[in-house]
Amino acid sequence: MTRWRYAAATDIGLVRQTNQDALYVDDALAIIADGMGGHAAGEVAAAISIDMVCAGFREHQNVEGLVEAIQNANRAVVSDARGNPEHFGMATTIIAVGLTYDLEGVMSPTLVHVGDSRAYQLRDGALRQLSEDHSVAEEWVRMGRLTAEEALVHPRRHQLTRGVGVEDTIAIDVRSISALAGDRVLLCSDGLSNELDGDTLARLASAPNGLEMAVESLVSEAKVAGGRDNISAILLEFDEVNVATFPIQRTMSTAPPPVTSGARASSVRRRRWTWRVWASVLIVIALVVGFFSVLHWYAYSNYYLGDDAGVVAVYQGQPHGFLWYQPVKVFDTIYTAKQFLPIDERAIARTISEPSLSEALVSVKSLHRDWELSRVPKSATTTTTTTVTTTSTTLATTTTTAKKG
Repeated sequence: MTRWRYAAATDIGLVRQTNQDALYVDDALAIIADGMGGHAAGEVAAAISIDMVCAGFREHQNVEGLVEAIQNANRAVVSDARGNPEHFGMATTIIAVGLTYDLEGVMSPTLVHVGDSRAYQLRDGALRQLSEDHSVAEEWVRMGRLTAEEALVHPRRHQLTRGVGVEDTIAIDVRSISALAGDRVLLCSDGLSNELDGDTLARLASAPNGLEMAVESLVSEAKVAGGRDNISAILLEFDEVNVATFPIQRTMSTAPPPVTSGARASSVRRRRWTWRVWASVLIVIALVVGFFSVLHWYAYSNYYLGDDAGVVAVYQGQPHGFLWYQPVKVFDTIYTAKQFLPIDERAIARTISEPSLSEALVSVKSLHRDWELSRVPKSATTTTTTTVTTTSTTLATTTTTAKKG
């Protein structure tokens, strides 16, 4: 079982007129949303996102449910902005950790992230950043165009490349958190991470500082350092923690495949662009978009088991690819190719297709179980005497109460 204790704090800071940050934390979910947009629209986007993620995760407490909840939040923010002109341009970041169940019934922490709010893991006083900022400057750092020091003062360091409510489609970073009992995870808006360096964050957020004192100290120090933005922090400490059976680290996107641009339009006099011409163009565009959407759907509608350098892996896509779409490895399983019957090993080498990720996982476990059963020696006896022993077993039920730290 995975359990954590928590503390949280948010503050308007010293410069802003309103607090457009929003946060939520309970025994299974922690979220920070940093709203953007004038006239309190950022506050609206953050509040909508918090409500949508909480509601969606309560309904489906797994990785897919957490991702779908953020997609729903994106759709809700976009819809609200279109229906209310005063909310035009609003958006928000989202960073959240949820205790998700996998197919084995194992509950483990999963991080989901859009924007430049951050997650850090603390162990024995050492700080490690778990998230990557979705900003222009940080993207350029990863591309080698800027150094980390240059990014800190670059004029585009606050310009986001992803955000909830920015576009109809959204790309979400998802990763399993590998933690030990006693580890802490800090979620924060950029109002905290922009003001305090890593050494200061580690010193204030680590044990032996209590959780409540730690978040209060983080907010206070950020205000002393300038407090130029809203400041929010959630600090989690694991009492018990499991690692996901199949750890995941990937970006999940709802974006459709890119549509290739058509040939350059020939020069046509304005008077020839009648409504019939426009209607024909729109029909052609719709057909092209539909065609590529169907290709993309088919290319990634399949999952299959395959050999990845001696380890059995789960892939999404058509084996050996389809047109220009290549399969994507979802993750490596915990089994090697030698842990299957020879006939199944050969089948995996040729790939075994399944219609969904869940059925692929069920299939690999079933095949591995067949191999395990084949290794159990068969005992041959002529006379068998069976003694039935009745054992009385008392089940003791222990109730554990998760407290706010």
